[in-house]
Amino acid sequence: MKPGSGTLIINIMSEGKAETYEGVYQCTARNERGAAISNNIIVRPSRSPLWTKEKLKPIILPSGQSLILSCRPPIGLPPAIIFWMDNSFQRLPQNERVSQGLNGDLYFSNVLPEDTRDDYICYARFNHTQTIQQKQPISLKVILAKSNRERPPTFLTPEGNASNKEELRGNVLSLECIAEGLPTPLIYWIKEDGILPINRTFYRNFQKTLQIIQVSEADSGNYQCIAKNALGAIHHTISVTVKAAPYWIMAPQNLVLSPGEDGALICRANGNPKPRISWLSNGVPIEIVPDDPSRKINGDTIIFSNVQERSSAVYQCNASNEYGYLLGNAFVNVLAEPPRILTSADTLYQVIANRPALLDCAFFGSPLPTIEWFKGTKGSALREDIYVFHENGTLEIPVAQKDSTGTYTCVARNKLGMAKNEVHLEIKEPTRIIKQPEYAVVQRGSTVSFECKVKHDHTLILTVIWLKDNGELPSDGRFTIDKDHLEVADVSDSDGGTYTCVANTTLDSVSASAVLSVVAPTPTPAPIYDVPNPPFDLELTDQLDKSVQLSWTPGDDNNSPITKFIIEYEDAMHEAGLWHYQAEVPGTQTTAQLKLSPYVNYSFRVMAENSLGRSLPSETSEQYFTKAAEPDKNPMIVEGLGSEPDNLVITWQPLNGFESNGPGLQYKVSWRQKDGDDEWTSVVVANVSKYIVSGTPTFVPYLIKVQALNDVGFAPEPAVVMGHSGEDLPMVAPGNVHVNVVNSTLAEVHWDPVPLKSVRGHLQGYRIYYWKSQSSSKRNRRHIEKKILTFQGSKTHGMLPGLEPFSHYTLHVRVVNGKGEGPASPTRVFHTPEGVPSAPSSLKIINPTLDSLTLEWDPPSHPNGILTEYTLKYQPINSTHELGPLVDLKIPANKTRWTLKNLNFSTRYKFYFYAQTSAGSGSQITEEAVTIMDEGKMAGILPPDVGAGKVNPRISKLTVAAAETYANISWEYERPEHVNFYVEYGVVGSKEEWRKEIVNGSRSFFGLKGLMPGTAYKVRVGAEGNSGFVSSEDVFETGPAMASRQVDIATQGWFIGLMCAVALLILILLIVCFIRRNKGGKYPVKEKEDAHADPEIQPMKEDDGTFGEYSDAEDHKPLKKGSRTPSDRTVKKEDSDDSLVDYGEGVNGQFNEDGSFIGQYSGKKEKEPAEGNESSEAPSPVNAMNSFV
Repeated sequence: MKPGSGTLIINIMSEGKAETYEGVYQCTARNERGAAISNNIIVRPSRSPLWTKEKLKPIILPSGQSLILSCRPPIGLPPAIIFWMDNSFQRLPQNERVSQGLNGDLYFSNVLPEDTRDDYICYARFNHTQTIQQKQPISLKVILAKSNRERPPTFLTPEGNASNKEELRGNVLSLECIAEGLPTPLIYWIKEDGILPINRTFYRNFQKTLQIIQVSEADSGNYQCIAKNALGAIHHTISVTVKAAPYWIMAPQNLVLSPGEDGALICRANGNPKPRISWLSNGVPIEIVPDDPSRKINGDTIIFSNVQERSSAVYQCNASNEYGYLLGNAFVNVLAEPPRILTSADTLYQVIANRPALLDCAFFGSPLPTIEWFKGTKGSALREDIYVFHENGTLEIPVAQKDSTGTYTCVARNKLGMAKNEVHLEIKEPTRIIKQPEYAVVQRGSTVSFECKVKHDHTLILTVIWLKDNGELPSDGRFTIDKDHLEVADVSDSDGGTYTCVANTTLDSVSASAVLSVVAPTPTPAPIYDVPNPPFDLELTDQLDKSVQLSWTPGDDNNSPITKFIIEYEDAMHEAGLWHYQAEVPGTQTTAQLKLSPYVNYSFRVMAENSLGRSLPSETSEQYFTKAAEPDKNPMIVEGLGSEPDNLVITWQPLNGFESNGPGLQYKVSWRQKDGDDEWTSVVVANVSKYIVSGTPTFVPYLIKVQALNDVGFAPEPAVVMGHSGEDLPMVAPGNVHVNVVNSTLAEVHWDPVPLKSVRGHLQGYRIYYWKSQSSSKRNRRHIEKKILTFQGSKTHGMLPGLEPFSHYTLHVRVVNGKGEGPASPTRVFHTPEGVPSAPSSLKIINPTLDSLTLEWDPPSHPNGILTEYTLKYQPINSTHELGPLVDLKIPANKTRWTLKNLNFSTRYKFYFYAQTSAGSGSQITEEAVTIMDEGKMAGILPPDVGAGKVNPRISKLTVAAAETYANISWEYERPEHVNFYVEYGVVGSKEEWRKEIVNGSRSFFGLKGLMPGTAYKVRVGAEGNSGFVSSEDVFETGPAMASRQVDIATQGWFIGLMCAVALLILILLIVCFIRRNKGGKYPVKEKEDAHADPEIQPMKEDDGTFGEYSDAEDHKPLKKGSRTPSDRTVKKEDSDDSLVDYGEGVNGQFNEDGSFIGQYSGKKEKEPAEGNESSEAPSPVNAMNSFV
């Protein structure tokens, strides 16, 4: 035992093993008045056992499966701290998917291939012995599964749907739920029939662990952890019971009694279960000590009556339950002592006016004396309205004034006597500096004087000292002090600095300072102008919670006066290294009162600025850490929107660290229905900016508010915003849908609005689906293309543009909200009237004779009504391209051939041909032809397969494929030598000159860009330098923009199947070709090409082994490759409307990004046949498909 004390020292290092001293120790202190005992002290040696050797098999799992890597550390004393690392002693990363449980095991909600490694190592650290034990490494290999089936969550720990948890009062309650599933589930916590305590709840381990600190009995109840992913949610209920070791409600207090007095010792404790109270006297159970008639035990109270000196003893109260015990010592001392005053008599107290005065009166006595104070010899007792009486007898005068001076008497009384003592109080005037030293700027070599005039209480001794830069003045004869002045002679540069006058008395001290700046004497050389030098000597004074005074010394202004000082601050705790603007003051001011924010570690710097610029920053001031306070603002941009029909997602812009004003930043999220009488529901969250309220009715307005709080308190009451719970699909279709047809391409649709309650969301508008169901001209299309038009807001009518004339259309209307579309209205069918037809599909001139020409044509591909007749106009053209008289001829609608007779021989004619319906005339097609001079001279007039002889120069087969703002022009040149071409074009009916575009090289195609939509153009092609021949004119019209289509044809199953079939047939054909060529056979297609000058790809017959084209099953017409023009100068479109040519590489067959067609349907561009030995390339099905992408 340590001498002179009750401390027991056990030196384990030199006196044996620690296990030798293991046991329970108790200290007893005893004198003649009684014995006191200490609590039991348990001594146990620390243990850090080794891990049991074990052989761990490698773990192989498919990806997506859950996994638990067990740690099971050896049991040590105190328990080990568990962590997982790899061979490089790097902690293994943990997240929502992979985390360590409270038992030390490593849980995987689902494994991924990147989890594969050979060094999953569990470490156990025993801090008391400073040792770390290592488990054998665990090898994990994750194999990528062919398909990872998603699954709802299940709990890895705890097991089952419910569990129990007990925790002791005052401890940290830790509840854990770890779930597996795919995708990785998230964990949420709620308390049934209550809310989680705001300032004591924390979430750990990625929300998987709920911790409540300083747990109390009020925290008992049922807690639910909810695991949720996209496939479902499960919950586990943990029933928490808070037990308590005994804790004091009222510990026994020492009792000093005089003989004959009564008293009581009270020992009250609480706990769960309720603690049992037992008493001891001098360390012995009270049941076995001698009986004392003055003592009576009543449970937790010992009552003393008419005590005597023999009743003195030390009593121990023991409150214990199964979780611990309390032991309190209290002595009962029976004394009979008259009052004694321990403060020295006639003590003199001197106090500066307006400051507190404390007059002592220490006393002792039994029974406890009462204390009274009197002023003067005949004064009455002092009252508490002016004075403060302390329990130890001290008298306090809060604000001592001059009239407080005098003699004060302290009187102590009990039933055994009285004692008194006098003390004296003097009030002194405060010391003041009535004339402070002033800032001075002097020239080198001159004399400067500082004045410091002081007024003080004449009864106190005053001493005045001068300091330079807070140090003693230099020991130099140049410094002289005379009464109130300090004089410095022959000033040098080293004399510059801060001079302080300090006035001291025995009771107080005051000071004042001034700065001396030394400058060069006059005359001076030409000054050097520059930005100021940085300020220095930054000092923080008057440090309050939300303000501080910053002072500094200006640097040299470098001959340009300082106009202002800029103050910046750094927050070392939240944004270290970043400086922010704080304030600025005029250049004549060297102090600034700065407003501060709570919970910020401030550092300041100052910059000076003159007319030449800004100085470098000063050195950083000392740091000043402001106290934490409640937040003074709430989160901004609070919104409430539902992501599902049964939830409300509340989001907000969180506060940054600077705005938090203190540690433990959290948010109190509150909500209630706007139209209901419900109370606000609240939850407190941290480190998030979103909270999801589940189980809400669909699309109901909610009032929402988000309030910030921290460990200090709450921010001001937040503003209330309105949000809505999640939307659901509309329930009702629009009614009373009817259609008004405006013209052949435009219709107006009307409908009745749906009730707003049935929308179940924000009304975004109405959507019309319409499609062409059947052509009135009986031309059926195989594929129905639906189009969509959306009308915003609450409109109840809309226009459908771009309709096809003379067609049946079907439509229905749906209402649209933020979730999607409602049910469709009943369909409505309407019919568009006739329109003007398109141009005839082809026109060719055959059988030219001396005085006649025969015309053959195909009807318009889009008649847009019932054809009534054809109109043929023609006129001769002389050698100078002048046009002759125009002849107008009407031809019945059922004709497709017409012979013109009585024409002039050897004359070129230009023909204009168009169809008519009851709505008017359609677009025209033009062609030119020449009557022959005699039977032997047809060269240059007939195509190669009709005439014979040398081909004269000629540009023919002019073809136009037009879109909305551009057109592709192609032609054929019937002469072997190369020439340079040009394209001329203009607006039909315009008086403007033809616009001319030069074609690069000898290409036979050109693209016109920048055209106006819906405009008719004329076009012709000529040869540069050969004005003797120009192609015939053609007229085309750019198309209007079409409405969007609903269906992307490239994604349709029938189209993908068709493309696959075509690709398979082409592959079979290529294989057959390869076999035939290897056998030495002649390539049949080549024979055909050699035998005919016609560039059209000919169909193949089965009997002669040549290749035929695929035919349509309905009309057995050939599906031709490309949109080539036959050799007889006809401009012909494909016969089958359903062929891929309609949707192929033509400029009008493209789709928008939303899947809708751009422009109108048209034939494909013509392709020139290759010259020489090169073969032309027909468009492949792949190209056709690419046009849809």
